[in-house]
Amino acid sequence: MKPRHKKLAIIASSVTALGVASILVLNAFQSNLVFFFSPSQVAANEAPVGKSFRIGGLVEEGSVKRQSDGVTVNFVVTDTAKVIPVVYTGILPDLFKEGKGVVAQGKLANDGIFRADEVLAKHDENYMPPEAASALEQADKARQTVLVQ
Repeated sequence: MKPRHKKLAIIASSVTALGVASILVLNAFQSNLVFFFSPSQVAANEAPVGKSFRIGGLVEEGSVKRQSDGVTVNFVVTDTAKVIPVVYTGILPDLFKEGKGVVAQGKLANDGIFRADEVLAKHDENYMPPEAASALEQADKARQTVLVQ
């Protein structure tokens, strides 16, 4: 093989290896990508059914119900405009309380119930995830607009 052909073969194999590595990295990134939706967006069918995403808002007062098995909890997440029922099996964070901020990661079932795999509670009185704070603010503005009309 001539030196020129060897050089072209090395370049071609390097480009191919780089392309394969890029595809693998992008595929791994996309499979770990989780989107955030507010209860209003979920109610408007903007959230994917059967795919993992995060929902955030406030735990509605009086909505937390524990099942007899001791680890399954039903509660409702609201952005003050819409509500989404959530079912979670596992140990809840210590800061999980009614009326406080929460972000749950899981999937929306066909029956409209969000089945959470993970529940995160805000860590102090002043913190709320930016996505959840924004969603609550937008829902409150929309509710006020409807009340004014």
